[in-house]
Amino acid sequence: MKAAYLGPKATFTDMAVQSAFPYIETRPYMTIPDCMRAVENKEVHIAVVPLENALEGSVNLTIDYLFHEVNLPIVAEIIVPIQQHLMVHRDHALNWQQVEKILSHSHAIAQCHKYLHREFPHATLEQTTSTAAAAKFVSEHPEMKIAAIANKAAAQKYQLDIVEKNIHDYSFNHTRFIVLSNLSTDVQIALDAQTEKTTMMLTLPKNRSGALHQVLSAFAWRNIDLSKIESRPLKTGLGDYFFIIDINQKMDEVLLPNAITEIETLGCTVKVLGSYCSYALPPSNGFKKG
Repeated sequence: MKAAYLGPKATFTDMAVQSAFPYIETRPYMTIPDCMRAVENKEVHIAVVPLENALEGSVNLTIDYLFHEVNLPIVAEIIVPIQQHLMVHRDHALNWQQVEKILSHSHAIAQCHKYLHREFPHATLEQTTSTAAAAKFVSEHPEMKIAAIANKAAAQKYQLDIVEKNIHDYSFNHTRFIVLSNLSTDVQIALDAQTEKTTMMLTLPKNRSGALHQVLSAFAWRNIDLSKIESRPLKTGLGDYFFIIDINQKMDEVLLPNAITEIETLGCTVKVLGSYCSYALPPSNGFKKG
């Protein structure tokens, strides 16, 4: 079996894949859409992509692509603790405070905003496709006074020196990664399941007052626990949105199907993205293979 992940090697996505699927072949792709298309094109069997960060919220590219572009079910969720470190090329380990540019993924930069504003107010911040891509670029350009924000595995992989540890602004920093697959069989994960969830997307009928209230009522009177509801633009005009909803239970034979039926009778469209188990990595967990 083959798995796609947001590369290059030593990203947080790579960490999630290697911890959950230690015995399968992995293939790095440079963007989230590339990972999803790899499953659709049958280049790989599964893809692991980020969905939400505890500090910065949803990964909009993932949500929008799932709604507008692909039809891939979520078969599992992996929650990974995120520890961001500042790292430089070893040639600059002694004068690292003189860096002129800091590179990382946009979410990582945002997660470290207070630290960067305080310690490097004059440095240029540059976004990369992933934290590991930033570390790789720093390793390849020793002539530049630059640093990367990435994880410990990236520092080891690209032979960089960590000069400041845990620079993220808040201690509780976790990311939800989802596993997407078109396999007809269950995907085996080498972690212990924590909870069960169902994720769906829906659109509301136009010009119907109280439609969202009625949708939520369909869940509420059945005592169905929601953990998240969020809107995203439909890309058809201002004021047009779809909603992504997380439910704290797996699909059953009565409650959720009946709730969906009630919601559809209101004129809503419902797309169930998946009903799956959620797994979590402990903070000390690292890579299981090179």
